[in-house]
Amino acid sequence: MFGIEINDINLEKLFVPERAWDNLPFVLEGVPYTLLVAILGMVLGLILGFFLALARGSDNLLLRWPARIYITLMRGTPILVYLFVLYFGLPVVGITLTAPVAAIIGFGTNSAAYIAEINRSSLNSVDHGQWESSRALGLSYWKTMRRIIMPQATRIAIPPLANVFLDILKATSLAAMISVPEILNKAQIVAGRTTDSLTMYILAAMIYLVLTLFFSVLQDYLERRYNKYL
Repeated sequence: MFGIEINDINLEKLFVPERAWDNLPFVLEGVPYTLLVAILGMVLGLILGFFLALARGSDNLLLRWPARIYITLMRGTPILVYLFVLYFGLPVVGITLTAPVAAIIGFGTNSAAYIAEINRSSLNSVDHGQWESSRALGLSYWKTMRRIIMPQATRIAIPPLANVFLDILKATSLAAMISVPEILNKAQIVAGRTTDSLTMYILAAMIYLVLTLFFSVLQDYLERRYNKYL
């Protein structure tokens, strides 16, 4: 059941540079879709996650418990299953989404649960005395949130939020399962045509690595920018 069979190992077939180079332009055609799904999914997650965090920390049970149930549901179910529900399941009830739209909604609504918890902990980490000082100055709730609390909470939230985005960026490979023409989907097409799966999957992994390194550098820049005023 768990046996491993090893035949003659041919390292020359592990990665064929010429084949990878010849097919690189085709695989790179998937990069815009990967970035589109990742960035728009993150934007949707940030918007939903902000309001979920406020609802999760509210004293109102009608806000707090639906938010808690939503967060628990999204954190406890696989994103791939959710993508299948959106793309293959919704047409049963008369709702049809294109593959990219289903992927964006899927990653956005799923990541919102994680972002909500990050936002909630970041907002709670700001000293409560600043709320009291703002009320003493006559500032409204939203003005206090926008001008005093959120700038401090943002600095705290940047590292974990960046990690969520990197997770989304890598997880966009799952969108290949619903036919989004992103990086892995393009690599699979070439692998089927050339029967060289290893080369194409390694090539796809290298492209994902370059993208994540780029956004990691951007994360470091944002952290330095926010921290220089401390």
